[in-house]
Amino acid sequence: MSYGDKRTYRQYANAFSQLPMPYAYLDLEYLRYNITDILNRSGQKQVRIASKSIRSVSVLRYILERDCRFSGVMCYSAQEAVCLAERGLDDLLIGYPVWNEESIRAICCLVKQGKTIVFMVDDVKHVDRIAYFAREEQVVLPVCLDIDMSTQLCGLYFGVRRSPVRSVGEAVTMAEYILSQPFIRLEGLMGYEAQIAGVGDHTPKQALKNMIITYLKRRSIEEIANKRLELAYELKKRDIHFRFFNGGGTGSLHSTCKEDVINEVTVGSGFYGPALFDSYRDFQCAPAAGYAIEIVRLPKEGVFTCHGGGYTGSGATGTDKLPQPYLPLGSRLLAQEGAGEVQTPIMYKGEERLQLGDPVFMRHSKAGELCERFKTLHCYEYGQITGQIKTYRGEGWCFV
Repeated sequence: MSYGDKRTYRQYANAFSQLPMPYAYLDLEYLRYNITDILNRSGQKQVRIASKSIRSVSVLRYILERDCRFSGVMCYSAQEAVCLAERGLDDLLIGYPVWNEESIRAICCLVKQGKTIVFMVDDVKHVDRIAYFAREEQVVLPVCLDIDMSTQLCGLYFGVRRSPVRSVGEAVTMAEYILSQPFIRLEGLMGYEAQIAGVGDHTPKQALKNMIITYLKRRSIEEIANKRLELAYELKKRDIHFRFFNGGGTGSLHSTCKEDVINEVTVGSGFYGPALFDSYRDFQCAPAAGYAIEIVRLPKEGVFTCHGGGYTGSGATGTDKLPQPYLPLGSRLLAQEGAGEVQTPIMYKGEERLQLGDPVFMRHSKAGELCERFKTLHCYEYGQITGQIKTYRGEGWCFV
């Protein structure tokens, strides 16, 4: 499935012509395309939204309201979960362990009020600390057990360094320990296959690397499915119940959703369609979110120097983490300069007659990190601006 009606430079330039640069935008038509595509690719599974890829309360609500299969949010911070709960959102899974006492106590209060906020654990020490404050506050706190889904193939570690709970036996032991705590409830399991969901396998001009990654993914998918199936079987034998078994990500929906034991998948980046997600063989996101920077210098023919723009993505350093020129088509960064904090030279030799004061439209390599740079997203729809919405930064929130 591919998106049609590709945007032109002039469509965006004309619609946003009165806005001072830099500004960020959200193409609502493309967002709706991505929402539909995600629902189609996720089969009949429930879809939890990864907030770190969205970072806007309004956009989270917009997605949640589109279909009943969008249920719940995976937060990246305890403080964020508290803020979202206070804004009326519920069924919040904190994707990372929480140690801070103030945060745990704040969530205790919200759970007492009827909110569903689930802690992530992968260590007995996590469980003990949460149980200590739960006992003091006299509240039963739900937790999710995070199981490592990385794989060792041909002597190569394929995955990310997350949970220390690696084997089925270790997971069963942890689940039994959680059940032994009177103020803790096992709400769910999570097995996130980052090496499938977050690694592209169709990168241009990297045929050999693509072949290796495709092979590793195929082997890893089979191993992960067997591991999750065995874990579910072992827990069922011991009469250990839980509400959800979470897996997946934008890049692995096609494989994760085939597993019967998985009843919930998490998706984030696929809603905005950032540049890193252009390099997947099995799907294509529409580029729904981006930003514009202003041409302020003309150093030589075919080079247009813009003010700002160097919004580099997190992770291991590399050219794939750089933002990418999007429109006009054919524009590109200069290899020796890249994208700079205060100026970004763009090479362009196409048909558009670019002048001082004109925009160049850019795409961040990742999804939600764009919103850390801008207070608002200007909404584009049917050839015009139809409103603006606040990002987390616009709310005055900063969680990491």
